[in-house]
Amino acid sequence: MPINNTLRSKIQTLKAEYETLRFGKDSLLQMLDETELSEMVYNSNAIENSTLTLPETEKILLQMEVSRDLNLREVYEAQNLARIAKYLREQAPSREVNLDLILFLHKMLITSINDEIAGRLRRAGEYVKVGLHIAPAPEHLEQMIFNALIEYDSNHQDYFVEKIALFHLEFETIHPFNDGNGRIGRLLMNWQLSRLGYPVIMIRNKNKEIYYSSFGVYRNGGSIEIMAKIIYLSLIESLHKRLAYLRGQKIISLADFAKNTKQVLPNLLNHARRQTIPAFRERGVWKIGV
Repeated sequence: MPINNTLRSKIQTLKAEYETLRFGKDSLLQMLDETELSEMVYNSNAIENSTLTLPETEKILLQMEVSRDLNLREVYEAQNLARIAKYLREQAPSREVNLDLILFLHKMLITSINDEIAGRLRRAGEYVKVGLHIAPAPEHLEQMIFNALIEYDSNHQDYFVEKIALFHLEFETIHPFNDGNGRIGRLLMNWQLSRLGYPVIMIRNKNKEIYYSSFGVYRNGGSIEIMAKIIYLSLIESLHKRLAYLRGQKIISLADFAKNTKQVLPNLLNHARRQTIPAFRERGVWKIGV
C-alpha cells in the first residue's frame, strides 16, 4: 500500500488534533504509555518466540509472583525491554539516533542475558542466519549502519512513514547483533516516531506473519510497501486511541458499540483492522471512543 496523499492527509489531520489536545495533558499521555508498556513488551518479545503470556509479563513488570517457573532469560528480556521503553520516552525528543545510541540500547537490552555480546556489533567469525537470509559479514556492519543512518537523515523526498519503513527493513537485513536485532529495530522505529512528535506504535505478535513477510519482499525486490502499511496502520491506531482519551470520550468495546448502533460486528472489525473507523486495541480487545 503506497502512502498516497489521502493517507498522508489522514495522518496530518489526526496529528494536528493530537498536538492541539495534548497541551497540558502530559500526565494523561504518560499514563497511556505506562498502561501500554506490558502489552508492548509482551508483543515484541512474543515476536521473538518468548513463551511469556501477557498476564505473566504484566506480573513481572509489577514485580508480582507468577504461578509457574519461568525461564530467567525471558524474565530479564521483559524487564530490560520495559526499561528501554521508559528511557525512550524520556530521551528520544532530545537525542538523535546514531551508532552510539544503538549500541547503548543493545547493552541495556542484553545485560544480564549475555554480557559478552551486550552493547557490541558482531565480530569476525560471528555470522547469523534469519530464515533463508544470511546476514552480512561482521567486517561490513559498522559501515552499513552508518550508510543506513545517513540515508535516513539525508532523505528529504520520501514521506516519514516510508523512511522509517526503509530504515527498519535495512537494519533487520544488516542484523548487526548476535541477539536482540528485532527488538532493537522496533525500539528504533518508535524512537524515530517520537523524535517527529508522534506517539509510539505497537507491532503485534498476532500480525507476525505479515511482518516477517515484509523482510522477504524487501530483500527479493526492494519493496517497502508491506512494512510501510504496517507502520501506517499502527500509527493511525495509536493516534485514534490517544485522541479518544484526550477528547474525554467514553471508551467502550467495539462489540458493545455494534449492539448500541445496531451494526454488524464483523463489518466493524474489518473497518477497525483497516483503520477506517477510529477503533483501537487494549489488551487485544477492539474498543472505540463515543
